[in-house]
Amino acid sequence: MSNLNVTEYPAIHVPGESILYLDGVSVSFDGFKAIDNLSLYIKKNELRCIIGPNGAGKTTMMDIITGKTRPDAGRVIFGDMTDLTSMSEAEIANMGIGRKFQKPTVFENHTVYDNLKLALKGRRRVFENLFFKLSCEDDDRIRDVLKTIALQNHECLEAGKLSHGQKQWLEIGMLLVQDPKLLLVDEPVAGMTRQETELTAELLTWLAEKHSVVVVEHDMEFVRSLATRVTVLHQGSVLAEGSIESVQENPRVVEVYLGEGQYLT
Repeated sequence: MSNLNVTEYPAIHVPGESILYLDGVSVSFDGFKAIDNLSLYIKKNELRCIIGPNGAGKTTMMDIITGKTRPDAGRVIFGDMTDLTSMSEAEIANMGIGRKFQKPTVFENHTVYDNLKLALKGRRRVFENLFFKLSCEDDDRIRDVLKTIALQNHECLEAGKLSHGQKQWLEIGMLLVQDPKLLLVDEPVAGMTRQETELTAELLTWLAEKHSVVVVEHDMEFVRSLATRVTVLHQGSVLAEGSIESVQENPRVVEVYLGEGQYLT
């Protein structure tokens, strides 16, 4: 059983099958090193889970990938050798990187269908979008996404009347209509019912067949249900990586998270 830790990793090169590659990324805030020489890569059509305690650097890592935070050092390579560290948030989003935050941010007074319509790639003004005549191709895309997120029977419902889990799915759908290559999803099952959690696991697994998906999550049962590769962050660096079983039995992980039972059971 693998017990990898950051000191055992060889120097990472850009593999041909990767879509995202963080190379020696570091950033400090007021002397605190939030990300410390972080190197990892995500494969095309991979579902990857990122775990770690508060302060491990998970949110900062996603901020760096999406252009919200500029690193002090290192590169963030996306796709065909494009360095994201020199690009704006809007440019990065238009390249095909979508991010879903923990709290759903949908237009609650608009219908489910109109939320997806508003999110269509390249259209950013709410008033123009609501009165824009969709092409048949756009309408077909929205209806395909509605089926994907299991909201095809709620397209005329105001988004504010959806359950918490359904709002999470709608926000994922709002990213999907933009045809992203990479999805960054922050704690997607927080506050969900058991059934919604199971359906979300199915949704993310299915999405990874056509997209690369990075999930930051604290719910270890949910992470275990995804049955995918897990990266453990600690103090801004990779501590361990592998299956959920291998990282939970890793002596370094046990040492660092001793007493945090969700990582040890």
